[in-house]
Amino acid sequence: MLLLRTCAGCGGPGPSPCSRCAGDMRVVGEMPPPEPLAGLWAAFAYAGAGRELLARLKYRNQRSCVGWVASAMARTLPPGLAVDTVTWAPTSSQRRRRRGFDQAELLARALGREIGLPVVSLLRRIDAAGQTGRNRSQRSCAPVFASRRAQLTAVLVVDDVITTGATLQAAAKSLINVGVQQVGAVVAGATPLPYQQLPARQPLGVVTMRTHNSTPVEREPPWM
Repeated sequence: MLLLRTCAGCGGPGPSPCSRCAGDMRVVGEMPPPEPLAGLWAAFAYAGAGRELLARLKYRNQRSCVGWVASAMARTLPPGLAVDTVTWAPTSSQRRRRRGFDQAELLARALGREIGLPVVSLLRRIDAAGQTGRNRSQRSCAPVFASRRAQLTAVLVVDDVITTGATLQAAAKSLINVGVQQVGAVVAGATPLPYQQLPARQPLGVVTMRTHNSTPVEREPPWM
């Protein structure tokens, strides 16, 4: 029996996402990293079809888009990025049990396969509260993570969405506290941070690395 494929962005038949939803998404690329992150990249803006795609993954377990999202995240990373290991910013144990999965882990493992890097669980979330449903000021109260000690130079942390950056900042601090020298982060969707202006719409099929003022440049990869 053939199962009909449906788009996680609009629910219509076809690949996930369909060409219409993919065309509605806006590339973000490199973002100015909040301390202590050494680098920060986002695949697309958390709006429109991109928001719906990630919401259906997170709350409805529609995983058909995971491979495509991981590919989009991989394309936004600069060539030659020096990273030892990929990990993820885990959700709370309560949310994982309720949903049956952690969407950040799904994306991290798919990204690791995409870029050929090991994926290791390095972080454990201590606080029970999630960030969903909180306003910006509440989100600035960062979650608390505990980290496994590991002899690693550079770690790339994966999450599904960045809003204020508090979760990724907390994850980076936890990893640095146990000896990791450099921590970068890549997310699927990004909402505008207080200091960030998202670039004009660019089709998701082509990703151009940009500086913070959105001017295309050739650049040396960081962390070398």
